Amino acid sequence: MLQELDNDSLQEVVNSNETVLVQFSASWCGNCRIMKPKFKKLSTENEDISFVIVDAEKFPESRKLANVNNLPTFAAFKNGQLVNQVQTNKIDGLIDLLNEVTSN
Repeated sequence: MLQELDNDSLQEVVNSNETVLVQFSASWCGNCRIMKPKFKKLSTENEDISFVIVDAEKFPESRKLANVNNLPTFAAFKNGQLVNQVQTNKIDGLIDLLNEVTSN
């Protein structure tokens, strides 16, 4: 499942789903735009995980959940807790994060 947040409600999504993978991005971020289709493709290949895209500029409370200070940042949550986050523009880094959260 993939969703793009239209309000600052990431905490609710994290609390109501076992495994959540988040892309924090912004409209001005070129690397974010490059990674977005790759993130979307991963969501179709991993239907048991909730994939969420968060505009880090618009939703500061959601951004705080993963201590985001650079974009794009990807964060993995399991059972309501942050497992890890990575700042990357490479698909390998995102896949490593996905593997980390699914192996726990």
